Amino acid sequence: MSREQLAVRAEGLVKRYRKTQALAGLDLAVPAGTIYGLLGPNGAGKTTAVRILATLAVPDQGNATVAGFDVRTQADQVRRSIGLAGQHAAVDEGISGRENLELVGRFHHLGGREARRRSAELLTRFGLDAVADRLVRTYSGGQRRRLDLVACLVTRPPVLFLDEPTTGLDPRSRGEIWDAVRELTGSGTTVLLTTQYLDEADRLADRVLVIGQGRAIADGPPDRLKASIGARVEVAVGSAGELPDAARVVARLTGGEPGTDADRLLVSVVSRPGREISLPQLVRELDQAGVAARDVALRTPTLDDVFLALTGAGAGAGAGAGAGAPAGPGDGTGPGDGVAAGTGAEVAA
Repeated sequence: MSREQLAVRAEGLVKRYRKTQALAGLDLAVPAGTIYGLLGPNGAGKTTAVRILATLAVPDQGNATVAGFDVRTQADQVRRSIGLAGQHAAVDEGISGRENLELVGRFHHLGGREARRRSAELLTRFGLDAVADRLVRTYSGGQRRRLDLVACLVTRPPVLFLDEPTTGLDPRSRGEIWDAVRELTGSGTTVLLTTQYLDEADRLADRVLVIGQGRAIADGPPDRLKASIGARVEVAVGSAGELPDAARVVARLTGGEPGTDADRLLVSVVSRPGREISLPQLVRELDQAGVAARDVALRTPTLDDVFLALTGAGAGAGAGAGAGAPAGPGDGTGPGDGVAAGTGAEVAA
């Protein structure tokens, strides 16, 4: 893909805070008009990367462009081309939602009439017109986050950075934000999304970049990343005493390192890539080992499995974890964005 088709590009970004290296040569390329997800353990460098791309921090090494503008030498043009929604809603709770949006428009020199028109348009488009004239302090958490997102769109920025936009929200509110984000790309907006929710990246992102120790580990569409690892095998047994024998059988056939969930009486593992798994053979060997399996399943791996495999955690660590289990709290900003526990090794997507 040519550089002209990239909304965001970064090459060799390095950022240190005293003795902590937050980014260690990060590369990324975000195609225009897509939703691009950044995934990584706590401290992997996600928020530091966003801060650099939004001109809130300066890289020690490397270069980056956003909407075709250099983040070092053309910071003003970058700022006019982006919207940024952080981990906490940055709206004024002492005025109404409509007044918040009109204020943003005035700050950006839209003029009173255009600011009112644009605010009304966005409030309707994102389902906030019913509460538009209420004080923001009366809004639900999801409504406040939606208003924060809408405030970033008043000036129609071609690139929008969303740093963990649904952290702390209930499932219904998260769904509302997801719907709003999906709608953005329909109008041509490019979204760079950092998230601690793996199901969020799986459902929203066209491409995902997994980072660890401040560098890229893997990059590609979620389905391709999931296809790059083996299948998930789950065996439910009848008693806790059968778990060790079931784990040994599963490990031998899959080549993976199974995890056990004593509460659910479940053995779960992701097989090695390319390893053919035969369910009849698995059932036979479990029977020969004296394991009375209640259920044996072969499932498509989840993005959780990919995340755990690529960031250095054992595949079994995710046993019993549902999609959307948090990978940990957000990076934070500035010096708190430390080194991840990931492998840091480059892996082809």
